[in-house]
Amino acid sequence: MASSAQSGGSSGGPAVPTVQRGIIKMVLSGCAIIVRGQPRGGPPPERQINLSNIRAGNLARRAAATQPDAKDTPDEPWAFPAREFLRKKLIGKEVCFTIENKTPQGREYGMIYLGKDTNGENIAESLVAEGLATRREGMRANNPEQNRLSECEEQAKAAKKGMWSEGNGSHTIRDLKYTIENPRHFVDSHHQKPVNAIIEHVRDGSVVRALLLPDYYLVTVMLSGIKCPTFRREADGSETPEPFAAEAKFFTESRLLQRDVQIILESCHNQNILGTILHPNGNITELLLKEGFARCVDWSIAVYTRGAEKLRAAERFAKERRLRIWRDYVAPTANLDQKDKQFVAKVMQVLNADAIVVKLNSGDYKTIHLSSIRPPRLEGENTQDKNKKLRPLYDIPYMFEAREFLRKKLIGKKVNVTVDYIRPASPATETVPAFSERTCATVTIGGINIAEALVSKGLATVIRYRQDDDQRSSHYDELLAAEARAIKNGKGLHSKKEVPIHRVADISGDTQKAKQFLPFLQRAGRSEAVVEYVFSGSRLKLYLPKETCLITFLLAGIECPRGARNLPGLVQEGEPFSEEATLFTKELVLQREVEVESMDKAGNFIGWLHIDGANLSVLLVEHALSKVHFTAERSSYYKSLLSAEEAAKQKKEKVWAHYEEQPVEEVMPVLEEKERSASYKPVFVTEITDDLHFYVQDVETGTQLEKLMENMRNDIASHPPVEGSYAPRRGEFCIAKFVDGEWYRARVEKVESPAKIHVFYIDYGNREVLPSTRLGTLSPAFSTRVLPAQATEYAFAFIQVPQDDDARTDAVDSVVRDIQNTQCLLNVEHLSAGCPHVTLQFADSKGDVGLGLVKEGLVMVEVRKEKQFQKVITEYLNAQESAKSARLNLWRYGDFRADDADEFGYSR
Repeated sequence: MASSAQSGGSSGGPAVPTVQRGIIKMVLSGCAIIVRGQPRGGPPPERQINLSNIRAGNLARRAAATQPDAKDTPDEPWAFPAREFLRKKLIGKEVCFTIENKTPQGREYGMIYLGKDTNGENIAESLVAEGLATRREGMRANNPEQNRLSECEEQAKAAKKGMWSEGNGSHTIRDLKYTIENPRHFVDSHHQKPVNAIIEHVRDGSVVRALLLPDYYLVTVMLSGIKCPTFRREADGSETPEPFAAEAKFFTESRLLQRDVQIILESCHNQNILGTILHPNGNITELLLKEGFARCVDWSIAVYTRGAEKLRAAERFAKERRLRIWRDYVAPTANLDQKDKQFVAKVMQVLNADAIVVKLNSGDYKTIHLSSIRPPRLEGENTQDKNKKLRPLYDIPYMFEAREFLRKKLIGKKVNVTVDYIRPASPATETVPAFSERTCATVTIGGINIAEALVSKGLATVIRYRQDDDQRSSHYDELLAAEARAIKNGKGLHSKKEVPIHRVADISGDTQKAKQFLPFLQRAGRSEAVVEYVFSGSRLKLYLPKETCLITFLLAGIECPRGARNLPGLVQEGEPFSEEATLFTKELVLQREVEVESMDKAGNFIGWLHIDGANLSVLLVEHALSKVHFTAERSSYYKSLLSAEEAAKQKKEKVWAHYEEQPVEEVMPVLEEKERSASYKPVFVTEITDDLHFYVQDVETGTQLEKLMENMRNDIASHPPVEGSYAPRRGEFCIAKFVDGEWYRARVEKVESPAKIHVFYIDYGNREVLPSTRLGTLSPAFSTRVLPAQATEYAFAFIQVPQDDDARTDAVDSVVRDIQNTQCLLNVEHLSAGCPHVTLQFADSKGDVGLGLVKEGLVMVEVRKEKQFQKVITEYLNAQESAKSARLNLWRYGDFRADDADEFGYSR
């Protein structure tokens, strides 16, 4: 097409302007447009084209900050509608253009057409036709293009369009607001609802200038939660881009610049607003991360309203593929096998408040530190007495509470461990001690992140990192949010209240203190304790919470292999199996809640320790890790110890590996190996417990009990106890008035208050909570020396009690209906740490009660490997298969037992 006169020419005739193509990047005003090329290996070239022969109004300009006297320039009438007309029509579209004139200063004038050739819509003519621009003054219509402009202008005037309409166009002038007096109030007033906006400028990939509609606030918006590479301003005023800064800026520009968007205003930072920009095609924040143009930043990710985990996932996507800024990225756990990155383990010990020792499936032990948290510590100068040794667990505020929280939550439980990073070993400096290599991980149990729970209770704080430090928790944002909640609610370390003080007396090894303390513990009977340390298989350090003291405790009745000892100038080797015994005791009781009784030696207390109802001395003997000591003869546990030792001798393992059986004893074990002893005796079932244990009275001694009860009640009738005169103490035998108004022998199990005394009826096996007014002193004439307690506890052999509450209740109800307060036949099948396991038969039909439960699908079979039990086990298993086929009770949904059924208390 013919060029305008300004394009110049030769004497041979007018030159034809070259048609060029590009994409509209930005509309500067109604007559100035920036066109860019196609990107090739980086941001594309761009140029400004000014439309020839027309003029549109100038947009508003802010006064330069360097000129204090200058004033802001407002929009000229119809300038903004002209810009908007072109913006909506052109942004991101492909156009072709011709350059008709270029001034000495380099400004280019030309014509722009929508589409790929000059047959498309002429932009200048469209503007003039809408009354949004005018022909330049003094321009003569001496060529076809100018003639058409003149015609368009006349038509616009006739139709009173745009600037030719009535009025002065003042309604088209924006009231631009460049600053906000109270940015925080401004952000809060929008309640995180999307605000319509136009992106006016892109400073870098994550910072833009936006025009908020409809009030025309011009604000700087920083994308919440991320940061792109930036342009560093040098001393000479020039800008040096960081790697990928230009590419990130172009990525954002090509998608958002002068586009209609919605912005969620989330927070503010100085005069800058933090927000999320929403475009119909997606969320630019997540896109920048996913393409490797940005990284997450901790200080603003917390305000991101669409879920910080989405941003972390997008960043992780780019890291795994090493995109752009992550091209040299190496994952913190890159050198670990998958099985070492994620695994299930059992918690054996809690170290202070940020680390645990776990036992792996392989049997190995591993110390795991909780990622990105710091345990409580002493602030400022150490106020401790210089002569007094610091005990971190008790002397550092909230350290004990943090340790107890983890101990009660985790000890003995299986947890999921996800390794986040390995912190390398560091040498000691003047201020910091040396650290060995640490495995830092996220530990969860039942879907709960333990570190997050600890932080939310104010029992730990979150470590702050450098922005480029990737060695942090995979749930770092949740930790920060939990800490913010703890601070807001004044929990734990963030509380304004006085810090808790733990005055714990350590009397281990102190003979004088121990002598003073012994009477208190002896009067207490059984005492609750926590095992703080295991020195050897039979020597432990206990914390007694009620008495707030630490004691050294030796297990009574056994002789455990001695461990290795360091003597002056000599290392004494340990006896065989001493390490195994220590490990056994550690795994069973370390940091567990236990009960101790019969402490009778000063300095080091000697007595019995019970864990979950089992006597630890008996268990060590049972597992061939200890021998019975002659001092056990005076104990009520002597029979249990002897039977356990006898069973261990037969296996010839560990301490009994070289045991030689006496000739007379050879026959009995062989017979027991081959055939099951079935010697049923009549019993009367008096009580069924919630865990399916039961108490029975021996029918043969029933008349003795009846006679004793009759004499006791006659004695009470003639000498009734005075109400309130009896002061119950735990472990004591007494008399208690049952709901039927009769008095029975009982034992005090727990004293909550004078109105709440927990008692156990020793002749019947039931329990009750009574006021002290319904208790009295048991006369020696009716004590357990005259007639031992008549209720004996047993458990069903060969069955597993369901762990599910409802299923267990069904089984208990069935047993209560069938056998409570009835006479049955009982046979002891095998001994256990808790109580003997037996089979029970109905007195009339001789039917097996336990087998009946299996047939009804109310319980499952416990498979035992002893030869003498194989016949009865087979019968039980056949009954279980029948119940399973009939889909009875437990099996109503088929075989629910998975490979990991042990997790739920079941085993195949």
